[in-house]
Amino acid sequence: MRATVIHAPHDIRVEEVPDAAIQRPEDAVVRVLRACICGSDLWAYRGEAARQPGQRIGHEFLGIVEETGSAVTDLRAGDLVVAPFMWSDGTCEYCAEGLFTSCEHGGFWGSVGHDGGQGEAVRVPHADGTLVKLPAEAVSDDHLLTGLLALSDVMGTGHHAALGAGVREGSTVAVVGDGAVGLCGVLAAKRLGAERIIALGRHAVRTDIAKLFGATDVVAERGEAAEAAVRELLGGRGAHAVIEAVGTEQSMRTAVNITRDGGAIGYVGVPHGSGTGLDLGVMFDRNITLRGGVAPVRAYIPELLKDVLSGVIDPAPVFDRAVSLDEVPDGYRAMDDRSALKVMIKP
Repeated sequence: MRATVIHAPHDIRVEEVPDAAIQRPEDAVVRVLRACICGSDLWAYRGEAARQPGQRIGHEFLGIVEETGSAVTDLRAGDLVVAPFMWSDGTCEYCAEGLFTSCEHGGFWGSVGHDGGQGEAVRVPHADGTLVKLPAEAVSDDHLLTGLLALSDVMGTGHHAALGAGVREGSTVAVVGDGAVGLCGVLAAKRLGAERIIALGRHAVRTDIAKLFGATDVVAERGEAAEAAVRELLGGRGAHAVIEAVGTEQSMRTAVNITRDGGAIGYVGVPHGSGTGLDLGVMFDRNITLRGGVAPVRAYIPELLKDVLSGVIDPAPVFDRAVSLDEVPDGYRAMDDRSALKVMIKP
């Protein structure tokens, strides 16, 4: 089969690799219908996250079950399924607590020795605990299928950030980051009943999506100017809930400085220097809570799925470009130079 591999920084290729195949009784093989490129994939692409030459890449996909191992009981060939960005057994102590990302037998797609999501097919370990069935009729609805793909990562991650920030009915929310996760954080905050949502971003195409998703205000400034603008909008007190979806020193510093005393920050931006933006003395004095981390997306898919199917939320607009498998290297370049927000792959 063909799949995306990374050989070195800025060297993404689509190559022939061994076919995805059942290796253990708990496995399933999924033929990929839709996959995508994540902002976190760019850290490997830019050489800021280590990868072995020839390692698979990609962790967001949905598709059709082609084959199941002898121990798989909840799935059968022909099922349409979505995969969260990590696999999990669904039975360990952490899974029972809803923390699927800490599963004792879990792992990441594209890790050494495992298939990545950006290919024609994927071997799924612990298929019963990992995959979530989707309505079969969604196969013929391209827009719905696109929205369902967001459940594999960005919609669940935005939701995790909103929960970490304590978004509730009537709260004021500020979202730092105008990437796909930040935009899904806006959508999640709206879904949870936020009254006012301030999106921080300076790219009109992205902030237009933020408005579509429920943002009531947009702040285009950065750094101290952004902090001053948010505080001016909120009477000088800051936001009850702040979503941090970038992971840099500057983004974390901004998040702390626009949080209302007694408020909370939900952080889901993959950290790359963000710790230096934290001043625990300031957070202590102002009673600011910091909560977040790797989103246990598998825990959130069932409830979010219901709202996507009913039309309550529609995360599909975060995908602004579609490519074939052969065009995946072009997709990486487009996201790296910010000419694309989030690239969908149609193998």
